[in-house]
Amino acid sequence: MKTVRELIKEAESRLDDEHKDVNVAKVLFYHLAHKEPHELYLMMNEEVDPELEAAFLKGMDQYYQGTPIQYIKGYETFFGRDFIVNEDVLIPRYETEELVENILYRIDDYFSDDREIHLCDVGTGSGAIAITLALEEPRLKVIATDISEKALAVAKENASRLSASVEFRAGDLLEPLLKTNEKVDIFVSNPPYIPDDQEIEAMVKDNEPHVALFGGNDGLYFYRRIFQEVKPLLKEKALLAFEMGFDQRELMEEAIHQFFGDHPFEIIKDMNGKDRMLFIYYHLK
Repeated sequence: MKTVRELIKEAESRLDDEHKDVNVAKVLFYHLAHKEPHELYLMMNEEVDPELEAAFLKGMDQYYQGTPIQYIKGYETFFGRDFIVNEDVLIPRYETEELVENILYRIDDYFSDDREIHLCDVGTGSGAIAITLALEEPRLKVIATDISEKALAVAKENASRLSASVEFRAGDLLEPLLKTNEKVDIFVSNPPYIPDDQEIEAMVKDNEPHVALFGGNDGLYFYRRIFQEVKPLLKEKALLAFEMGFDQRELMEEAIHQFFGDHPFEIIKDMNGKDRMLFIYYHLK
């Protein structure tokens, strides 16, 4: 039988040869072994149980063939919580954690005196944004929408597992909110923003749902639709928060001026120094 070290080294060597992420081998192994990362180093010279080795080799084979490690594991960690993910939902990214963090900061800045805050998350996918915000800020009453019934099934399962109070609705963009005349203090969305003809990593393009990735010719199709339709949803004073493409600042500024006039807004850089978050202050400043 091989030791843990030998098994992982063999996988890392092949990953390196195929120019793939060598960290995947350790990530998959400690997931299957139900160990924490630091525990893995204490067992490097132990022999691997045949069942565990077989499961590891099967998972690695899936990865070599192009399946994201998150789909192989069945979850991704977001804001310290494990969210179920599959081919029906976009895999949550760290950049989106930064969006959630910045929304929480602004709740403290603009809604500190409110006993109840109404928030909607449009295009919720796995529910990562809506569920995290509901758990982090108890004053929030959250409605989350998605056009995909399969995505909503994943989001509902995540909310149930994490004991989050979120109301889920199916429908195209704002439609399920407008038809019930909802009014929100905070509007959140991470819509598809990749231009249709932009080349993206094969593992993303071949696995993650295109409905959650591509946003028209210039990537701003869904933003313009939201900007045009959103005002009936907003309370007299409201915050709008979006994730955006790092190279869309000029186009985004044009769209904001077209639909929101002189309302103040800011585009914030992520930890990598890329334009990534948009906040529109509707009568808030």
